[in-house]
Amino acid sequence: MATSIASQLSSVELELEQYRRERSFAAALVTVLTLVALLIHGYHPYAEDGGIYLPEIKRLLDPRLYPYGAEFVVGHLRYSVFAPLVAGMVRESRLSLEMVLLLVHLASFWVTLFAAWLLAARCYGSREARGGAVTLLAVWLTIPIAGTSLMLMDPYVTARSISTPCALLALVGALQFLSPRFETEGERRRGLTLCCGALAGAGIMHPLMGAYALGWVLVLGAALSVSRLVRVWGTVGLGLAAVLAATVVQLLAPVESVAYQRVMLTRSYWFLSQWHWYEWVGLAAPLMILAIVAMGRSRTVDSVGVALARASMASGGTAIAVALLFAREGAGVHQVARLQPLRIFQLVYVVMILVAGATLGERVLQRRAWRWVAVFSVLAAVMVLADRETFPGSKHLELPEALAWAAGGAGNRWQQAFVWIRESTPKDAVFALDAYYTVKDGEDAQSFRAIAERSSLPDSKDGGTASNRPELTEEWSRGMALQTGLGRGVDVSQFAAVKSIGATWVVLERDAATGFGCAYEDEAVKVCRLP
Repeated sequence: MATSIASQLSSVELELEQYRRERSFAAALVTVLTLVALLIHGYHPYAEDGGIYLPEIKRLLDPRLYPYGAEFVVGHLRYSVFAPLVAGMVRESRLSLEMVLLLVHLASFWVTLFAAWLLAARCYGSREARGGAVTLLAVWLTIPIAGTSLMLMDPYVTARSISTPCALLALVGALQFLSPRFETEGERRRGLTLCCGALAGAGIMHPLMGAYALGWVLVLGAALSVSRLVRVWGTVGLGLAAVLAATVVQLLAPVESVAYQRVMLTRSYWFLSQWHWYEWVGLAAPLMILAIVAMGRSRTVDSVGVALARASMASGGTAIAVALLFAREGAGVHQVARLQPLRIFQLVYVVMILVAGATLGERVLQRRAWRWVAVFSVLAAVMVLADRETFPGSKHLELPEALAWAAGGAGNRWQQAFVWIRESTPKDAVFALDAYYTVKDGEDAQSFRAIAERSSLPDSKDGGTASNRPELTEEWSRGMALQTGLGRGVDVSQFAAVKSIGATWVVLERDAATGFGCAYEDEAVKVCRLP
């Protein structure tokens, strides 16, 4: 009997030692893949949502910035500590904001990929499967999530850059607590601590994504149960609870004004009825792929992987049901639509990619290096081309100026004009731009406020803020009406109109007619002070 116990202890010790070696290998692989992912997906800190979050951080660092229209700068994400945290990191580190953002970006990639490895390690036994899973995720890291207007990870820093790896770590912790590898009390305790801490981190960074991560953990807990009764009815009960919660939210929602409803209807990604057919495929395809695993028909994945697949299907299916029932254009109120329930597909996509990558690595690529290089080179090239298609006028890697080797141009012509504004105009200047300037040729969705560090009248990109804050409806609508078509300078009366609500400067397209002189001009843009 003593010999048997000693043998069991020796076996556990050997397994623990092998587990530690695998984690060391994973850390090294993930470090390499993080740098590869940066090269593949590019880095655009001032673009799209990155440019929406940045002004709030800059205002915390310099309260003199954005004196006009601060309501569109501060509190973009309510109840989040993201902006104060980043501002605090800048103050404490004494690094530039640009350098801190790059480091946060790299760290978010690294933690996301390492958490993905830990998930894959619980589902697959071979290194080929685990390597394939995390490598495919690294290559597809910025893949769009169906028609939700989200990417799995962004090529810039937002609150989701932190909430996403936290959500994945919460799943890792939940697995460690509910289905421990080594059945030790210490492991279960560490798993519970990791899960709760990661959920808290996701919640304080991005409350909405944190809430969806919590829902995911609860569904995963039901799917991991050894009792078939709990697996089935626990999952069904959680789904019904989500529908009931959505019903209550919808019934208790305040009455919406007609003007506010018009604002919300500009967010087409909230409503499935406005999605294109291929975006619907983006919802159905992951669930169909994971159904194969969920039904236990994959010979390479273990019971934990089956539970993850089932949790994905339950979460995704519930989100679709809630969206179809409540997130409708013709509904009297749109409170559930504002919560964007289909965002839960972010984690569904992660699980789907891990399953696809593991299958690819174990069954196709195996231990033949040339296959790995060939397949992932093609996939990476597709993602690089997608980035260049999205940001054709901008550098692929918009790195901080402090990195001397990153020098090589100040960005596209619009960015150069915004930099001139930052360096040449007073901080209390207020600018008017075309309401849709971010979709102009060569502009690449680069944020004026983030780069120029100057106030501007609300425009199309501020619709996301206005749709979540009804009190901004009138101001946003007025800014849109007065600035639509402004960039072309066709209607001279627009200049007087924007001046009447506070604008002192305008940014126009190069060939716009003005009738007054302009202080800056290049091949695409000119910047003029209003007379």
